[in-house]
Amino acid sequence: MKFIPTLCLVLAAFASLAQPKSTWVFQPDRVFDGTDMHEGWVVVVEGNQITAAGPKASVNAPKDAQVVAMPGLTLLPGLIEGHSHLLLYPYNITDWDTQVLKESDSYRTVRATVHARNTLMAGFTTVRDLGTEGAGYSDVALKRAINEGIIPGPRMIVAGRAIVSTGSYGPKGYDTDQTIMLGAEAADGNDLIRVVRDQIGKGADFVKVYADYRWGTKGEDQPSFTLEELKLINEVTRSSGRYLVCHAKSTEAMRRAILAGAETIEHGDFIDEEIAQLMKQHNVTFYPTVAAIDAINQYRGWKKGKDEEPAPVKNKKKSLSIAVKAGVTIGLGGDVGVFPHGENVYELELMGEYGGMKGLDLLRAATTVNARALHMENEIGSIRPGLKADLVAVKGDPTKSISELRKVVFVMKEGVVYRNEK
Repeated sequence: MKFIPTLCLVLAAFASLAQPKSTWVFQPDRVFDGTDMHEGWVVVVEGNQITAAGPKASVNAPKDAQVVAMPGLTLLPGLIEGHSHLLLYPYNITDWDTQVLKESDSYRTVRATVHARNTLMAGFTTVRDLGTEGAGYSDVALKRAINEGIIPGPRMIVAGRAIVSTGSYGPKGYDTDQTIMLGAEAADGNDLIRVVRDQIGKGADFVKVYADYRWGTKGEDQPSFTLEELKLINEVTRSSGRYLVCHAKSTEAMRRAILAGAETIEHGDFIDEEIAQLMKQHNVTFYPTVAAIDAINQYRGWKKGKDEEPAPVKNKKKSLSIAVKAGVTIGLGGDVGVFPHGENVYELELMGEYGGMKGLDLLRAATTVNARALHMENEIGSIRPGLKADLVAVKGDPTKSISELRKVVFVMKEGVVYRNEK
């Protein structure tokens, strides 16, 4: 893997922040509108919005528009990352415990500005960030800096600290005579009402809960909240107009999370047929985070393609295959941060490898599916009039090979061009 931005791209990105709004007519070979692929289409952008899209003969372009020919390219909606941790970076560089316990919030935030830029340059114009993992509300500050044009980065939807049950989360293994800072905020019972409200008040756009964790007697994943506690969290979350997201790997934790009202399930390592059907019944979106499992096991010494697959990899392949066959709604969310920011397409590649997903379904997972999961389908995720002008152009046709999404040559977010390679 390699990081995408060069020095020239970095300088171009900062320069683009002051770029005046313009009227554009884009003429690529193909347009993926969030649902289907079209040839012979043009897309019109005025200011920060898409104002027209369709066959060239049927679109009346403004006379003062800047016409941009894009031969050989596919134009897509800005891609959406559904499970990111911009305050983390790969564990083979620095392990999770060290990042959480020894790196200051300010240091981690400075690193995160680079992660944000790399993500945007890779064509991901929106990310849902699933918690700072010990860096407090640094994601809220990072989001503000991006929104105010101080730094380049994707639009951020943030969880803040996230919530865990007492005794379940890490870092662990330290002398109990001292207090060790956790990677999330612990709360239980009726205190969950206060903690949920406090996190919302401090900037959380949704509430992220660890419905299970590796705290079984043998270190296995076991539920960490009762069904009643999860329902309480959801009730308070809903009353604020927000939604509940659950980290859940075990079947029982997934069952409780779904019945409590969680809208998305993160990881889902042990999905079975019953859970898959329950997901469908309750319109839950599944984020399999296959890239994190793949990367972590390689960090631990697994030589992919040579060694036998480790149990976590086998479990992930099985669960994703069950979900795909059952018709569960699946979004793109790779747990990026475990692997390098800007390499988000890695998750899509593995969704194809692990679960057999192909072409249009993979592109939809990164656009329309994620936009609906984020409650932003009327703002982003599609190319249609009235939506934000988030556009990405790549070489080739990603329906034939999803890896073509790595060949980004153009990135626009809300009408501002951040990457434009001739």
